[in-house]
Amino acid sequence: MRALHDRGGGVVIADVNQDKGMALATELGDRTQFVACDVSDESQVQAAVERAAEATDGLRISVCCAGVGWAERTASKRGPHQLMPFETVLRINLIGTFNVLRFAAVAMNENEPVEDERGVCISTASIAAFDGQIGQIAYSASKGGIVGMTLPAARDLAGRGIRVLTIAPGTFDTPLLGALPQESRDQLGAAIPFPSRLGRPDEFAALALHIVENQMLNGETIRLDGALRMPPK
Repeated sequence: MRALHDRGGGVVIADVNQDKGMALATELGDRTQFVACDVSDESQVQAAVERAAEATDGLRISVCCAGVGWAERTASKRGPHQLMPFETVLRINLIGTFNVLRFAAVAMNENEPVEDERGVCISTASIAAFDGQIGQIAYSASKGGIVGMTLPAARDLAGRGIRVLTIAPGTFDTPLLGALPQESRDQLGAAIPFPSRLGRPDEFAALALHIVENQMLNGETIRLDGALRMPPK
């Protein structure tokens, strides 16, 4: 959001966390709005997209980063993997991403093309889609689904000049990892071949900006992981 705003774009922040969303909107100031939104609620996603589409040039860029995780084995001494958390992870990560994608695409359909392009939709998967570890079956399934949507969505929307791409980050320095002890954070970073550190949010933002600017990128999932390949556990 900061990177897009710094480039002069108008930004609509849609997040379930109202306190943090409002704080960021206040920090960025002009050309920024906040809309409370649960991505798994289609009416809330539609409302957030419609708010963004009210801009003079319409909605041109959609970046979806919503996601949650759950750690549990397929089967253990306690029995089978619980169904409810599996459904919850898929509802937020996969169905939520689909909600953002489908409503954003409809809004972009109404744009006047600029250099034959009406918009670009960027989703967020994870290298867990390819290298899912023990206990990650729900998370990996949800992120694998996002990867699986990318190419057919790009083909669906190509005729309207709308591009669809996905970023699959490795181990990044997010608020979730920020709760870990520094020793654990250092160990996670050391496992990355190069650079041997956690990824930074600004590096994710830089890739998103490049996707926006490079029209030949379409229908692809791009790993952003420092050559990390996750071991089984």
